[in-house]
Formats: sequence, structure tokens, C-alpha cells
Amino acid sequence: MNTTVRNLLAFSLVTLLPVSCLAGPHQLRRTVDDWDHQLYVNAPWMNGMLHVVPVIPLATAVAFLADFCVADAVTFWFDDAWGGTGTGFEHLRIATPDGRMQSLMIEGAGWSWTEIK
Repeated sequence: MNTTVRNLLAFSLVTLLPVSCLAGPHQLRRTVDDWDHQLYVNAPWMNGMLHVVPVIPLATAVAFLADFCVADAVTFWFDDAWGGTGTGFEHLRIATPDGRMQSLMIEGAGWSWTEIK
């Protein structure tokens, strides 16, 4: 095989495979984020302790690796890459008795918290 063709093939593999692993719905990582959010709303001191210990950061790292190596790559290559649209992720709905903050992606959202009406 020609060296140029072999180098082009190797370059393509090295650049395309990580793209599929970095893009995706990040299901496991976002599930850990939902758990973190739910725990913070219900028990902020416990949540803080699990960040210091560091249970939640380790769970996030393990979820990132699992998403990177398996879940995102499978979702990207076997569904999203060919359909032209991505797979969404629905976050866990959590009751927030003390109010909530909005995503900064929401139009008109600010840095302050919003009271529940």
C-alpha cells in the first residue's frame, strides 16, 4: 500500500473516531449530573460532602469514560451520523421547593434564581 494512502487512512481513523466519542447524548454523564442535582436540591450538605470526598467527581469521570468509549460512539455511528439529527437527552424533573435557576441557554434567563409561582 502506498505510504500516502496508508498515512491518510491512519489520519482519518485518528481524527474521526474521537469525534464520534466526544459527540453524543452523554447519557451516563448526564444521569450522574441529574443525580447530583437531585441530591443537591434534597440534601445540599450531603451533596457538598460527596463532592469533597470525591464520590460525585469520580462517578462523573467513570461515566465520561463509559460514554466516551461505548455509549456516545455507538449512538453517533449507528444512529445520529446517518440521520442528520442528534439524539436528545431528557433530564430528570425535580421538584425545587426553594426555587430554581434556569439554563443560561434559555432566552431571558439571568444569573439569579427564579421563584416558583
